[in-house]
Amino acid sequence: MSSETAVSGNSRGSALSYPLPLEDALEPPAAWAVLREEAPVAPVVLPSGDGASLVTRYDDVRQVLSEPRCTRQLDADDAARVSANESGGVFNDSMAESLAGAGQQRWRRMLTKWFTAKRMTMLRPGIEAMTGRLVDEMVERGHPADLKACVGFPLPVWVICALLGVPDSDRDRFARWSDMLLNLTRYGQEEIDAAQAQFHAYMAGHLEAKRADPGDDLLSTLITTTDSDGGRLTDAELAATGQALLIAGHETTANMIGKMTAMLLADRTRWERLVADPSLVRTAVEEALRFDANPGFGMPRYVKEDVEVAGAEVPRGSTLVCSMAAANRDETAFEDAGRMRLDRSPNPHLAFGAGPHSCLGQSLARTELQTVLDVLLRRLPTLELAVAPEELRPVEGLVVGGLREVPVRW
Repeated sequence: MSSETAVSGNSRGSALSYPLPLEDALEPPAAWAVLREEAPVAPVVLPSGDGASLVTRYDDVRQVLSEPRCTRQLDADDAARVSANESGGVFNDSMAESLAGAGQQRWRRMLTKWFTAKRMTMLRPGIEAMTGRLVDEMVERGHPADLKACVGFPLPVWVICALLGVPDSDRDRFARWSDMLLNLTRYGQEEIDAAQAQFHAYMAGHLEAKRADPGDDLLSTLITTTDSDGGRLTDAELAATGQALLIAGHETTANMIGKMTAMLLADRTRWERLVADPSLVRTAVEEALRFDANPGFGMPRYVKEDVEVAGAEVPRGSTLVCSMAAANRDETAFEDAGRMRLDRSPNPHLAFGAGPHSCLGQSLARTELQTVLDVLLRRLPTLELAVAPEELRPVEGLVVGGLREVPVRW
């Protein structure tokens, strides 16, 4: 296919099924390189059966994510549904739509002060202490152990629950809702509807409790915070904030903790270099984010006006899917892109997106990843994979990518 060819969001032709299958949980699909070279705006068929176009080059992905004509209006009548359930998937979810449109930037401005580097530095001691406890528990149970289940999964939900002022006793429920709200093909509509209803009901009661007895958490603050015009967030927007933090902040970070550790242990010279020089932790985390070949679905955008991408005219009504991971392996943007370089700097990867809708909680994710890596290097310098890297199994059926388990010993 020529990049000059106009690609419609409804085009089928020789469309690939998307997400692309992984032959190896830590290695990129071979199709990425071919698509970047030959079909940078390629027709794909989503799990819903709807057609979309996949964008894989670094410059093009960055353009689409920053382009005002490429919107988050994924509830449009002619927008492609991501998954086959009635809601169309998490990107089309009605609660998420509470934060879309013009109000989204207002919401971001009101939350931004909670996700500054300074505040993340203040959170770090608590995250470090919790990581230490989780590692202690894992060591006490003995090896081999599943690092994802023991550390990667419980830590982010603890952090999100702390931010929202949710009691520790409710963490398991939040973890379950996170899994179901990120459905791609794993759960049926009845299960998703039940999870949505349970979460909405919980958040309504939680907000009422916070009004009666506010704490120093994010939701308590947002209940009384006003914007520059004196307006406050509605209950729907506050509930959507809780869901956004849960979806963006739990499963993605939980999976990245496991993938980052597996990537570093797959070639153990990487791990040994970090043990010898922990000052590389910050750049190593950034490189793990760039190098991640298994990030999940990517970021869909609805084209509300005709736009040109990679020399192709993409008509209004199309749906584009941006593969940030494929873009992060683009040799035109990163020297030696196919090699993991722990000291790579600068590293302008797109793991957290780009433009006005880039991930609001990226500083929190970075803090968690750096803290976990610091603790593991210090406490378990002899850590190694308990299986061959090619035996690691990818998560399937969810919007986010990850490993089912990360077996380790020490």
